[in-house]
Amino acid sequence: MHVVISGATGLVGRTLVPQLVAAGHRVSLVSRETARARALFGTTTDACSLDNLPPQFDAVVNLAGESVARRWTARRMREIRDSRVRVTTRLRQAAENAGAQTLVSASAVGFYGDTGDREHDERSGPGTGFLAETSVAWEAAAASDRLRVAIVRIGIVLGRDAPALARMALPFRLFVGGPLAGGKQWMSWVHLDDVTGILRWALESPHVSGPVNATAPGPVTNVEFSRALARQLRRPCWAPVPGFVLRLVLGKMAQMILQGQRVVPNRTRELGYTFRWPELGLALADCLG
Repeated sequence: MHVVISGATGLVGRTLVPQLVAAGHRVSLVSRETARARALFGTTTDACSLDNLPPQFDAVVNLAGESVARRWTARRMREIRDSRVRVTTRLRQAAENAGAQTLVSASAVGFYGDTGDREHDERSGPGTGFLAETSVAWEAAAASDRLRVAIVRIGIVLGRDAPALARMALPFRLFVGGPLAGGKQWMSWVHLDDVTGILRWALESPHVSGPVNATAPGPVTNVEFSRALARQLRRPCWAPVPGFVLRLVLGKMAQMILQGQRVVPNRTRELGYTFRWPELGLALADCLG
């Protein structure tokens, strides 16, 4: 099929695009930097802008969105929200007009807000706070009665080049790693292989629609994650970081760390996806070994 992909130059897109090309799909990349997109993927793909999409295509995989891993000023928070909602709206409208059948749109486990110790799955409602409200608007922009729409709510992505894992591993590499803000908050992690696997599965499986969680079946607390990371790096886990330090350093963005999501992929598994990396220790070994 002819697949239009936004956000293809990010971590997930850079991994997914070659897989789709290898599977025989024609891929068009939507990018503000078409020259960079062409340089990344060569002649195996087409590159276009949001203002110059192909007149006809079969499906969209929407991965666009400004990074949330920067200090949250009022302006930055508007950019985070608008980059998701506006691009998704335009891609959904273009897909409807181009005769496409499918829209696979990324979202985030931030949809669930701070879950505390309570387990949430795809049937749970949204939480509160900036990330939850942004995710609700992001998903609403993808809604369509003319397309099969699959919403992939992505957790903390682990991979060899994953920025989140690199940031978490650095203190441990320097022998100053430990739990954050008490470590009781839950972390819904997922290996990059399973993120791209779920996106491709949602794209190619006509029975998949609605929300599916791209999170490993076993979420862990920050303490458990920190200990597993320390074991893999053969470093101590002894230097906890108090919550007030995170608030001073990160400002509003600290809520991403201080709050947690205990999210499980019940519907993803019920619909037939089998996780390649369901265990944290093995996933970290693959990413850091």
